[in-house]
Amino acid sequence: MSYAGTATLTISELREFASFSASEQRYIRRSLDVGLGRQDAFKLWARDADEFSSIRRQYVAYQDLKALRAMRPDDSRFEDLETFMGKLVRMSAFDLAQERITTFSAYRFLYERLLGAWARPWLPGAFCGAAALPQIRPDRRKMLLHSISEAAATAPGWSDREPSFYPEFIEKEAA
Repeated sequence: MSYAGTATLTISELREFASFSASEQRYIRRSLDVGLGRQDAFKLWARDADEFSSIRRQYVAYQDLKALRAMRPDDSRFEDLETFMGKLVRMSAFDLAQERITTFSAYRFLYERLLGAWARPWLPGAFCGAAALPQIRPDRRKMLLHSISEAAATAPGWSDREPSFYPEFIEKEAA
């Protein structure tokens, strides 16, 4: 792909990220720091004891990321499906229960970066499974499940292009 094509796709990813709420953007950046080991998430993101505790729980919830990345189940067979989807739904439920991810688009954006482009076919099922769990409040369940379009839920194929934009913490300058 040409540089211009790559730049266009990156701009598209930037625009998509900009369309998310401030809370979603903050949570995605924090989650990428936790899941990809980019920064000390406690130091950057914990504003109070509750957030410090939430980040600690997120590190625990994300402990299966390395195993999930290595699993890559075959989309035409059922071997390892229970293990893979079980871990992915559990981790997804944690993120949705934090009540900062409010749409499938924001969820997909985060998980494409945590796992890679190969995970795209698995994300609608994991999202719907996690969103429908009793750990998610009923009003949130409804909102989350309504956020996934029919096209996303029934896509006949998915791009294998890896994401190129990985949002990071931006330090505010002192005025």
